[in-house]
Amino acid sequence: MKKLINDVCAVVPDMLDGLAALNPNLSLLQGSTIVVRADAEAVAARSEVALISGGGSGHEPAHGGYVGHGMLSAAVAGEVFTSPSTDAVLDAIRAVAGPAGVLLIVKNYTGDRFNFGLAAEIARAEGIPTEMVIVADDVALTASGDHAGRRGLAGTVLVHKIAGAAAAAGRPLAEVARIAREVAGSLGTMGVALTPCTVPAAGKPGFELADGEIEWGLGIHGEPGVERGAMEPAEAIVARLLAKITNDLALQTGERVALLVNNLGGTPSSELNVVAGSALRNLAQCGIKVERAWAGTFLSALEMAGVSLTLLRVDDERLGWLDAVAHTSAWPALNGRVAQVSVRPAPQTPKRASGATLASDATLRRVIEAVCACLLKAEPTLTEMDQRVGDGDLGISLSRGARAVLQELDTYPAEATPGAVLRSMAATLRRVVGGTSGPLYAVMLLRAAAALEQSDGATAMQWAAAFRNGVEGLMELGGARPGDRTMVDALKPAADALQSALAGSIEIGAALQAAADAAADGTAQTASMHPRRGRSSYVGDRALGHVDPGAHAVALWLAAIRDAWLK
Repeated sequence: MKKLINDVCAVVPDMLDGLAALNPNLSLLQGSTIVVRADAEAVAARSEVALISGGGSGHEPAHGGYVGHGMLSAAVAGEVFTSPSTDAVLDAIRAVAGPAGVLLIVKNYTGDRFNFGLAAEIARAEGIPTEMVIVADDVALTASGDHAGRRGLAGTVLVHKIAGAAAAAGRPLAEVARIAREVAGSLGTMGVALTPCTVPAAGKPGFELADGEIEWGLGIHGEPGVERGAMEPAEAIVARLLAKITNDLALQTGERVALLVNNLGGTPSSELNVVAGSALRNLAQCGIKVERAWAGTFLSALEMAGVSLTLLRVDDERLGWLDAVAHTSAWPALNGRVAQVSVRPAPQTPKRASGATLASDATLRRVIEAVCACLLKAEPTLTEMDQRVGDGDLGISLSRGARAVLQELDTYPAEATPGAVLRSMAATLRRVVGGTSGPLYAVMLLRAAAALEQSDGATAMQWAAAFRNGVEGLMELGGARPGDRTMVDALKPAADALQSALAGSIEIGAALQAAADAAADGTAQTASMHPRRGRSSYVGDRALGHVDPGAHAVALWLAAIRDAWLK
């Protein structure tokens, strides 16, 4: 287990210390794991209903992240995935309760219901007006069945928001409780996990998933879900989750909803945005109007990779509560309004004059197709090599460029103007290939094109000079020299060997063989070079023993040129 903690037994207090230190509007009750509003006494004096939630920790930013104006008055944190004690809940009630009373918002887990429920009984016996609302928004479980009831999931956060807005507006306890119950009854949530999570005290994941497996309909405590299945594209996953939720809520065409795309803990923002886009498209196709939508980490399960989707029926009143101001560390600053996306046209590349295009039987076309085929085939190998010594994107970048070149090949100029062909390839690569590979290959092609255009033909010697010119341009832009452990360690020896062989009147096939051999030898030598430039410079001597992936790619496509030329 690898976690940034000090002591397994002190995870929760250490976490809350950091949370409170970063937010001057929060306070910790001394000797407890209870987060309260710093102005709780003033709020109580205004006869504002206090809202309290909580449960086991490990769901951050819930619940302490929602303490603040417009949401919770206090959050009671138990140990990781463990309900807080009755006395802890009671301490929170006593700390924030005023004449207007307290509403407890509780997720439907047995321990939470028991401890919050008993604390409510004691508080009422002490004369504190107390109500409790149970949230059970998990549609993966049937409403009736052989289980402890539907679990409370990320939809609970929307109950916090709406009930908190009603309380801040001065509504009485009975009305705030009614509003919260109606919201809880209009929610549906379902999640899917791509990985398990590890409770610090346990030290190992709660379940295991194979590389190609996902877990459907799980809760937020690291427990397995209701079904295990194969990994699918995001669109398919979203469609299944939404179908379950919309069927459970009996949503009809034309109804209005709020959407919450919730990160279970370990999902990158890029993937959340993919899911959000898919969800918005799916709901639009179903004729369901998304009035508000948010994507982010709202209620997690430690570091679990995966998402949950929540839908809430809304009307104008609920939208008003959702739009009300809330000052907390976790509720998003964006108002959740869904943009009507307008895509601006991209700047147009100047069109070349019409005329002949690269012929299907031309030697140059055959060489280009061979290079592209070689790079597409090598994608997994180059990716694996680059993961050892770089950022792992080389194979993907080069294969993306190869696909784009093949798609646009029929639009390139005729072989009679090879410089123009290379310029067209450079334009393709600089448009579709980012990182370092795109500009480096593009400048090499541009310099080679310029050399060909300045000559009076395209003989083998002129091609060799163009290649050398291209390599020099690449070295100027990238700043690498032979011995720096980069693609230059394959390119420079190959360019030298090709030009030398042709100067010695060696026929083109043998000269290409010499260039390919020189590139392969240069690539092999990079395994013993200390990296001074390029992708491996960040890992230092850990790269020793592995050849440079960029140099290896050069050796591959030079061999492909040799083979295609000799056909």
